[in-house]
Amino acid sequence: MRAPISVIIPTLNAEAHLGACLAGLMAGVEAGLIRELIVSDGGSDDATVAIAKAWGAEVVLGAPSRGGQLARGCAKAQGRWLLVLHADTALQPGWVGPAVLHLDTGRAGWFRLAFAHGGVAGRWVAGWANLRSRCGLPYGDQGLLLPQTLYREVGGYPDQPLMEDVAIALALKGKLAPIEAVAQTSATRYQSQGWVRRGSRNLWCLLRYLAGASPVGLAESYRR
Repeated sequence: MRAPISVIIPTLNAEAHLGACLAGLMAGVEAGLIRELIVSDGGSDDATVAIAKAWGAEVVLGAPSRGGQLARGCAKAQGRWLLVLHADTALQPGWVGPAVLHLDTGRAGWFRLAFAHGGVAGRWVAGWANLRSRCGLPYGDQGLLLPQTLYREVGGYPDQPLMEDVAIALALKGKLAPIEAVAQTSATRYQSQGWVRRGSRNLWCLLRYLAGASPVGLAESYRR
């Protein structure tokens, strides 16, 4: 029987983190879980694509928009299950067993968030994120493991530059479950912008999106 999981990773100038992300997946390859690795790149001008190819990934190229990149990557996937993972997130040792157990559920699953070198502030923010996820709203940096059939049933990722993870989480309402393993993500943006400032911006962006703000307008505001 073919390995069940296709891994899809959206990238844009991700050379600093992609290697660690891919290294964290090797336990799944060795366990016979991962069938293919698809990197959906949005026009990187660093070594991202070269790194992806060196690891044996299939690279899909297209315009930079994380929702669109994920949609293109998932459209290429052949596995019965999709594992969507951000390039600056690495699954931590011990994830394979819980992932195998999750394959029996038929639901979409997210991993517990942790920050690399996040300190007390990182633990606090991760705790809030994990609580929010248990209420049905995991973010993309926690990873998402779901059946291909369920992905298609809810319409997949919308082609939008921001909040694509919130959009699919809302579509998966009632069909999400925690996976008892850790996804460790980079704390670089929080550390450079400040934990309170970055967290407040993220929350304000979420509230505006839920109130009906355009993802394109939010993305432009977020970049500024």
